[in-house]
Amino acid sequence: MVRRRVSMDDIAHATGVSRSTVSFVLNGREDIQIPAPTRDRVRAAARELGYRPHAGAQALAKARTDLIGIVTDIVATPFAGEIIRGAQHAAWARDKFLLVVGTDGDPTRVAAAFEMLLQRRVEGIIFATQANESVTLPAAAREVPTVLVHCVSDAGDFTTILPDEEAGGALATETLIRAGHRRIGMINLDPWLRAAIPRETGYRRALATAGVAFNPRLVRVGHATAEGGYEAARELLAEVDPPTALFCANDRMAMGAYDAVKEAGLRIPGDVSVVGFDNQEIIAAFLRPALTTVALPFDTMGATAIDALCAPSFGPPAVTIVPCPLVERASVGR
Repeated sequence: MVRRRVSMDDIAHATGVSRSTVSFVLNGREDIQIPAPTRDRVRAAARELGYRPHAGAQALAKARTDLIGIVTDIVATPFAGEIIRGAQHAAWARDKFLLVVGTDGDPTRVAAAFEMLLQRRVEGIIFATQANESVTLPAAAREVPTVLVHCVSDAGDFTTILPDEEAGGALATETLIRAGHRRIGMINLDPWLRAAIPRETGYRRALATAGVAFNPRLVRVGHATAEGGYEAARELLAEVDPPTALFCANDRMAMGAYDAVKEAGLRIPGDVSVVGFDNQEIIAAFLRPALTTVALPFDTMGATAIDALCAPSFGPPAVTIVPCPLVERASVGR
């Protein structure tokens, strides 16, 4: 049987004071003259009876809800836990709570999610995507402070949090160069994906910094899939002078590259070193050997978005670039 909720009337009856007095005490109205012993008695009764305040009423009294919304297509992906964890930790530190709405990337659901969150008087909204892409948000997004994570607005009219994918591509390549490799192949994403250009730019920059000439024959497209990574790695390893290391622009392609390397009778990292990108732990941590990779910092981006929304004043649109850290495991050798 469901227990009846305890009301302010119940506390008033238990303590012998008026309902107004109970309301003033539980809503923290220090401007009302109520003796300290009475306040203590009311609070003690509320604890003993198991009273829970009405969030809606409190929101009206405080003129804020302490709610922040997250609208995202990431809910069913490996990155969901990271962005929610990062945002949640930052929100808890500020006594804020998250409402998370999954959209599967459907524009109709995105519009409905914004409407639902606005009806619940959220104080801000984080809009996050799995792929680094350009987005168009519904008009309702301009009615509340909104921060984009891992995506950009064509009009540039929203505060935006992005990963430093160019520096990440450079870091992956530098890791292989520091291990003594000079002939480094790259298996990239399809060129129409926003992440492909900066990751390859970082690769080329690291080669140039090390005095290694860029060789277009060592770059292939793996279509962001394990099968594509396998085929691209097979082609690279079939070169007359094959690479001794591979930088794969995502972990799924690295997984396919592993199969191609082993199929060729070679060892990782003894004969060929491999570095991935994204740090999809369900892949990277369980490949054998475990994959060294550059992480997409979804947890940090989620926390940074909360910081922006909770700033004393939500300023004009700005872009924050978050570093992509290296996660060292066991796939790089000399």
